Amino acid sequence: MSKIVLITGATSGIGLSCARKFAANGDKLILTGRNERRLEEIKKELGAEVITLAFDVRDRDKAEKSIQGLPDDWKSIDVLVNNAGLALGLEPEYEGDLDDWETMIDTNIKGLLTMTRLIVPGMVERNRGHIINVGSVAGDAAYAGGNVYCATKTAVKALSDGLRIDVANTAIRVTNLKPGLVETNFSNIRFHGDNERAANVYKGIKPLTGDDIADVAVYAANAPEHVQIAEVLILATHQASGSVIVRK
Repeated sequence: MSKIVLITGATSGIGLSCARKFAANGDKLILTGRNERRLEEIKKELGAEVITLAFDVRDRDKAEKSIQGLPDDWKSIDVLVNNAGLALGLEPEYEGDLDDWETMIDTNIKGLLTMTRLIVPGMVERNRGHIINVGSVAGDAAYAGGNVYCATKTAVKALSDGLRIDVANTAIRVTNLKPGLVETNFSNIRFHGDNERAANVYKGIKPLTGDDIADVAVYAANAPEHVQIAEVLILATHQASGSVIVRK
């Protein structure tokens, strides 16, 4: 039976891969992102039942209006993929950019909370649903220069664990996906468009792809109802942790 799947940050990277994988699974999609034109392109590409909502998860009012404005037969969301997130900068904490910090905290933590607060009450009322939060290996331990980004992903783990406790008396499941090195536009954004510096992040190792993470998300969402995939750490073969990467 097809599900209604809402994916935030669906215009690129892991979010776009999730959109493609869930669409291939026959699910109906609600895709959110900041780039309205790109959302429409993806909608045409997928050729599936897709609704696009253009808003930034940092904009609580716009997010709320967008969700409330969904057609009635699209409001019973089965799966929420909280994917929208980013890293900015790799400076020591005492030299960090305050605007970068604010953007990461507002997107990675507050944006995730906004979407959770908007969607999960309906799941509780229906006694079914699944929240998949895209965390990171960075949430397990800090690495050099990662400070605030690592803190936001540590928060994603704590929020996932806390939500799982809060809904344990329901049939709702909560999954925290923790990718390691994934080759997307992640590093390009982190380094503010410095393509050469971004490319160096993946030198000497075969990194994960967005599809690798999306495969796990789709598997978790389609596990038997009595099975809750609570947390999955997904690393490239030559990556042992957030800071241990063997390059050849």
